[in-house]
Amino acid sequence: MKGRLTNYRRGVHTEYTNQYIVEVEGVKDRASASGILGKRVAWKTATGKEIVGSVSKAHGNSGAVLVRFERGLPGQAIGTEVDIS
Repeated sequence: MKGRLTNYRRGVHTEYTNQYIVEVEGVKDRASASGILGKRVAWKTATGKEIVGSVSKAHGNSGAVLVRFERGLPGQAIGTEVDIS
């Protein structure tokens, strides 16, 4: 399953660089987004290094999910694809 990193999880004054909002292919509502909770998410760098996270909760009503990574991703990661398994 593929997904796209949309943005950091953020507030007015804070940006959580290890937490991302991800839009998942084929997931269009909150109910189906809650079906992929706990799944493993991997983002690969250009050199092949893999940073791993997991889906922690649904975000909004249109199928987006919140993913917490083990460490922060670079800003260039926004808009790129991740593998969800």
